[in-house]
Amino acid sequence: MAAGETTPYPDGLGDSHAARAGWLGRHANLLSLVVLGTLMALALSGVLAGGRSAPRVAETAAATVAVTTPTTLRNGEFFEMRIRVAAKAPIAKLGLALPPGLWRDMTVNTVIPAASEESFKDGAFRFDYGALGAGEVLEVKVDGQINPPLTVGTQGDVTLYDGDRAIAAVPLSIRVLP
Repeated sequence: MAAGETTPYPDGLGDSHAARAGWLGRHANLLSLVVLGTLMALALSGVLAGGRSAPRVAETAAATVAVTTPTTLRNGEFFEMRIRVAAKAPIAKLGLALPPGLWRDMTVNTVIPAASEESFKDGAFRFDYGALGAGEVLEVKVDGQINPPLTVGTQGDVTLYDGDRAIAAVPLSIRVLP
């Protein structure tokens, strides 16, 4: 273009930019649609965290303990853990024990119902709930959140006690993604 001539386009743009694009240029890039579709399929499948988890169960002559919690979580995510104890025989002093490593780098927001007594005994957090008669059920709901330092995951056993005697243990393993 000669000096002093003006164009209807801003600097750096010309006729080639205003030319009509071919059929493929008018549509979304096929690769971007495939990548987006793959991510959506992975998210819906639960591979990237979320989704329902089957309860893990330990059954003994005295009680059945079922723990339901997500097996895969993302960093910063809120989660819910449910612990269900169904007594087959009377339990004089029902206690739940969780190792510190299971809840390390997690924030526990609520535990409902609250235990009548909380302590740290034999290397585990203890939550005592009193007596539970045969045929009775106790369901404990724990709401928590994964803190940023927890990256790979955590594991430990949820152990049911009658006083100082262990009745059953449910092993847990939670994978934490970034």
